[in-house]
Amino acid sequence: MNDRRELLNNEKISNLLLKLSAPAIAGMVIQALYNIVDTIFVGKALGDASAQGIGGLTVAFPVQMIMAGLGLIIGIGGASIISRNLGSNNIDRAEKTLGNVIFLIFVFSALITVAVSLYINPIMKAFGATDTILPYAVDYLRIITYGCIFFIFAMATNNVVRAEGNANMAMFTMVIAGVTNIILDPVFIFGFGWGVKGAASATIISQIIGSLFLVYYLFSGKSVLKLHLKNLIPQYDIIKENITIGLSPFARQSSSSLMVVVLNNVLAIYGGDISIAVFGIINRLFMFIFMPMIGIVQGLQPIVGFNYGARNFERVMESVRLSIIVTTVMASIGFAIFYAFPEQLFGVFSNDPNLINSGKSAIRIMVLVVPLASFEFIGATLYQAIGKAKPSFVLSVSRQILFLIPLVIILPGFFDLKGVWIAFPIAGFLSFLLSIFMMNREFKVLKGYIPETGYEYEIPQSAR
Repeated sequence: MNDRRELLNNEKISNLLLKLSAPAIAGMVIQALYNIVDTIFVGKALGDASAQGIGGLTVAFPVQMIMAGLGLIIGIGGASIISRNLGSNNIDRAEKTLGNVIFLIFVFSALITVAVSLYINPIMKAFGATDTILPYAVDYLRIITYGCIFFIFAMATNNVVRAEGNANMAMFTMVIAGVTNIILDPVFIFGFGWGVKGAASATIISQIIGSLFLVYYLFSGKSVLKLHLKNLIPQYDIIKENITIGLSPFARQSSSSLMVVVLNNVLAIYGGDISIAVFGIINRLFMFIFMPMIGIVQGLQPIVGFNYGARNFERVMESVRLSIIVTTVMASIGFAIFYAFPEQLFGVFSNDPNLINSGKSAIRIMVLVVPLASFEFIGATLYQAIGKAKPSFVLSVSRQILFLIPLVIILPGFFDLKGVWIAFPIAGFLSFLLSIFMMNREFKVLKGYIPETGYEYEIPQSAR
């Protein structure tokens, strides 16, 4: 424990960010890879029906994002509390938070499993499934829903493990789950001929294996935090703080889900099955840009949370600045690759020339302001880590809810299908401007140039 406190408190920021982010980046890249592998194998296995199969995964994807969002609301909210309490040496409250995280995992998993199981067909239709896409979407999502608890457990617990400074264990569980999924995909999809059901089955089994490794870690004695049965009893103040802080990443994930739902319905009108499949492929390709960036912000979160709890504000600001530089470089590299080689990228997923040509023009528009996305990622993470829920919430929903969804609805009326793709760079630029404004203000607060005002979430006395 003392070694990890020393690391977070005194290690050079560049070295610390590398140590905490590198494992997270590796894990997130593997996660992005197995999401893409699912889509590639489904597209190749279904041949002439590849657009419908990929469309089925695309329509089901918002529900998976909601599941992941529930894991984030628990995990990131809990991680923020744990980081700050470790920084102020309040181990008892950190361990109580861990117990309440586990309690919330079971509650949220039960709720979403029941809801989706009962209403799967109407949900998929509302999420944009056409008559030809619906059977694939339902087959895929039904299996995913059965394993919902493992999705949420792995997502939430990984954040808690990372919050105590053990980024390597968090990475290992993600890598082992990802590799398992990649190995099982061709076996189930091609070997057993299960199609989209095979992709879903491989995903669930991989999440079960990852969850089992996390359970082992928590009970092995290697974890800084100990899981005591008495801490599984819900504690109102911890749950309230956890959910309040976690609402920001959940809002981002949910707003992304809502954005996908709106897009699927708009694309069904202006472009049909091929356009829905195009968007599904682009969404997965973008993971290769955004997942490494998320790895950086996952490494950033415990640094900011710990040093904010310890009142070392200079280290907070230094780590944020460095993270912005690194993630901007990552995003710029992704932009260059996607803009230069769209045809080759789409050819990996399908041999359909209509799908490839449609995707080529769409991705070159959508990727235009991707290098600016780093400011939105870092800004929202800064506020999450220091416990300021309201500004984090605003940044988390700004791009999708405030900007993108209205533009997606309005612009196709003027530009038809092209208007959907144009909406992305416009929304990204507006979100960039908002992020710059809010982070600049927070830096002035941390430097003492202006007093803190009531828009932040108050830090509990125990974490001061």
